[in-house]
Amino acid sequence: MKKIVFALMCFVLLLAGCANHTRELGKKEPALEHKQMPPEDFIPQDVKIVSVGDSLTQGVGSDDKHGGYIPFLKENLENLKGINKAEFENHGKKGNRTDQLLSRLQQPEVQSDITDADFVIITIGGNDVMQVFRENLLGLKLNKFIAAEDEYQDRLDDILTLIRSYNSDAGIVLVGIYNPFIKWFSDIKEMDQIVDNWNNVSSETIAKYDHALFVPVADIFENNEESLLYTDYFHPNTRGYELIAERIYDLLTAEKYI
Repeated sequence: MKKIVFALMCFVLLLAGCANHTRELGKKEPALEHKQMPPEDFIPQDVKIVSVGDSLTQGVGSDDKHGGYIPFLKENLENLKGINKAEFENHGKKGNRTDQLLSRLQQPEVQSDITDADFVIITIGGNDVMQVFRENLLGLKLNKFIAAEDEYQDRLDDILTLIRSYNSDAGIVLVGIYNPFIKWFSDIKEMDQIVDNWNNVSSETIAKYDHALFVPVADIFENNEESLLYTDYFHPNTRGYELIAERIYDLLTAEKYI
């Protein structure tokens, strides 16, 4: 009889111990291991880039006829770890000045593309300079270009403001101009000064906008021994466009825009 009572007491104590152990387990919260978030480029993203402007955007002078600097920049961007695909919309038009680009930016198709863009790249200004040059061919005077700079700056400001009104987050890249007469009229030193002045105006204007970048390219054509101009000695050739693309890419990555 005593053995039976003892066995029952042991059984009760065993049940009580199991119950307490179960309650203790219930009180314990599962330990969550802290894991570091993956880097931003862990999953490559697609980027949409809208190119607007003149013949340098259209790609006049390049062998492939696919848009000048665009194929080279596309390849460079897609080699980045964080980019899956770089999709370009090309709205370049040969001969465009700032006043004409301002009008084209209001076209529904262009506006829609900019609204959805991650970046907008602009080439403009060269034809504005050429217009003043042609109008004063017989008497090239700096004061004529200086007077035209203010009007150019106002229109450029309007262009940038309009783009920002379509898309407040997109990065904006403005490519500078170069001296197209460097091959045959290197003795016209005024042209170098005019190009420098207009590039300074462009740089100062875009500096007023957030997430916006000026890309100088004049030195590429000044300091290179190989031929970088097309057979018209005005537009870049394929190699010239390749170097422009490299300059855009280098500044985008150096300034951490990409």
